[in-house]
Amino acid sequence: MDRQKHTSRRTLAAVAVLVVPLAAACGSEKAGAGSGAAEAERPVTGVRWTVDSVTVDGATRRAPDGAHLTLGEDGRATGSYGCNLFEARVRTDGDRVRLSDPETTLRACDEQVMAGESAVSGALAAGELKADVSGDRLTLTTESGDTVRLSEAKDSSLHGTRWNVTTPDGAGRAHLTFDQERGTVSGNLGCNQVNARATVRDGHITLGLPSLTRMMCEDSLMDAEKALTKLFDGTATYAVDGDTLTLTSGNGTEVRAVAAR
Repeated sequence: MDRQKHTSRRTLAAVAVLVVPLAAACGSEKAGAGSGAAEAERPVTGVRWTVDSVTVDGATRRAPDGAHLTLGEDGRATGSYGCNLFEARVRTDGDRVRLSDPETTLRACDEQVMAGESAVSGALAAGELKADVSGDRLTLTTESGDTVRLSEAKDSSLHGTRWNVTTPDGAGRAHLTFDQERGTVSGNLGCNQVNARATVRDGHITLGLPSLTRMMCEDSLMDAEKALTKLFDGTATYAVDGDTLTLTSGNGTEVRAVAAR
């Protein structure tokens, strides 16, 4: 991944080595339990968090599909604003956290995604955030009271999920949905509708020849569509990580997509 150092004030704060006790006090018993064992503390590091929403000045905006944050135990935070990936160093002091030396990609996505990304990065731009975890949910709060709400990400199902294509660049409204019962994939490659056979087995997807409509669109969409068609009439490996799908064909074509919410 090509990265450029960000020296601007778009600083993302994340939690690195934060542990939130679920027991009221050390040695306390779980209500209704007869074993007398204290409840274990729940770490939030090593968890992939989906960014659900951002509230700034009382106005709440849903985060872009694919926005996520992983809080590393090694003092690094990684994730995505929704369009651009990031990596940064994290310093913690109790439930107060600060990020330094951020690195991020500099991709441009469509206006709606970029507006959502700006809201996420802006809300996280405060130098210090307060982190609260409750069950599978995490809330990051700025000193001014703005909040970022996140939830623990579960791997989306390959089948039945609408996967919005984010890579290659220029894919626009491209999306794919795999139907397990029919053994097919359908969707849009950026300009034209597509249907094809899809056989899924042992981490691989074999795609048949695509059936496409015959529309013509602007050059950027047609270029992205041409790249996406290279996935078909062949076998690709696939991996689902949280709400991100990666397809890599034998000819080297890599496609990334995020689960629509």
